[in-house]
Amino acid sequence: MPCRNFLAFLLIATAPTVGLAQSETSAPTNAVSALIKAYPDFLDRIEGNDLVGKDGTRMRIDDGKGAKTFDALLDDPDIKDMFLMKYPLGQQGLAPAVNFDPGRIRYAPLFKKMYGDCRTGDVMANAVDVVWLPGQYGKNLKFSKINGAAAALQHLSDELDKLPQRFLTYLRPTQGTYNCRLVAGTNRESTHGLGIAIDIAAAHSHYWQWSKPGADGRLPYKNEIPWEIVEIFERHGFIWGGKWYHYDTMHFEYRPEILLAPN
Repeated sequence: MPCRNFLAFLLIATAPTVGLAQSETSAPTNAVSALIKAYPDFLDRIEGNDLVGKDGTRMRIDDGKGAKTFDALLDDPDIKDMFLMKYPLGQQGLAPAVNFDPGRIRYAPLFKKMYGDCRTGDVMANAVDVVWLPGQYGKNLKFSKINGAAAALQHLSDELDKLPQRFLTYLRPTQGTYNCRLVAGTNRESTHGLGIAIDIAAAHSHYWQWSKPGADGRLPYKNEIPWEIVEIFERHGFIWGGKWYHYDTMHFEYRPEILLAPN
């Protein structure tokens, strides 16, 4: 059974914003075990250095390559690398430290096994309609039903639908959900291709590649998305691209394991 009651599991914890130097340490086993809590339909146990699936599939937790550069963490991570940066809940963690991108590191083979390959039609075969803002908009969005992702999006949509009118400018129209594509400028598959991501508020969004570094070499942080919206997404297992140094403030993706991982 997927993690349907996400709030029952969520550990309300805080963490400092850290850069790559701190993130090079090993993620503990209890952080990796958050995957089993988040995805119980697919994952069974940790056995030594293996994450063991319900079907007996084994995936190495630590690839033995030691500390990695930031680019290597994005392009060639292992399972433990996903938990090297603790995602800060609520109004914490802004502006993020250099290269602090919690949740942006993703071990692609695990997610492809769960959600399928968009190039072969696997993802769309498990996509269902979510009614976005049923009372104030009523648009159907395609989202994966795997791991309770679509159900979580519907629950948060129903909650967003009750917000005051001033928030609607950030919520409609959306910029879409499913899109079989790569992350811009990379060879990494987007979570949009897994059917577990949604973009909102293009007119109010900011993206790191649209910005120029300041005199200190850092990207200037920009955001217009209200906290009331962000916190509703987080309560339902979604992480926000606005919590990244390489920010993408329109972007939310269903990653309950990142929020369930302890410090």
